[in-house]
Amino acid sequence: MNQPSWIPYAFLSAVFAGAVAILGKIGVKSVDSNLATAIRTVVILLFAWGIVLVQGKVRDIHAIPTRTLVFLVLSGIATGLSWLFYFRALQLGEASKVAPVDKLSIVFTFFFAAMFLGEKLTLGTLLGGGLITAGTFVLLFLK
Repeated sequence: MNQPSWIPYAFLSAVFAGAVAILGKIGVKSVDSNLATAIRTVVILLFAWGIVLVQGKVRDIHAIPTRTLVFLVLSGIATGLSWLFYFRALQLGEASKVAPVDKLSIVFTFFFAAMFLGEKLTLGTLLGGGLITAGTFVLLFLK
């Protein structure tokens, strides 16, 4: 069976996102969550620009259309807000409870994709979204 090329990257993303919860929980234990987010952001900034520099892609920056740049900036703002709230939640709560709530972003993505990108909400996405939501509430409230 031929898998789409994005699947291994998505799984690796999930593995590293899982590590973020654990490493972040340990990291925010004795520091302000906003300071922790700022430190994390600097590391990501250096890491991402390092990759761009090594790949020689810096010269392509001038070719980015204005509309694309606006949406990348908005995405960056949304990412920053998500990280600030996530690290604060990790500081206050258990990683095993914070992470599943954070993953409700999947359900929001389904609806945002339908509203703004014209993607179809299929029976599979509705059922999957319902199961993710139900699973989150099970993890939060069942002892």
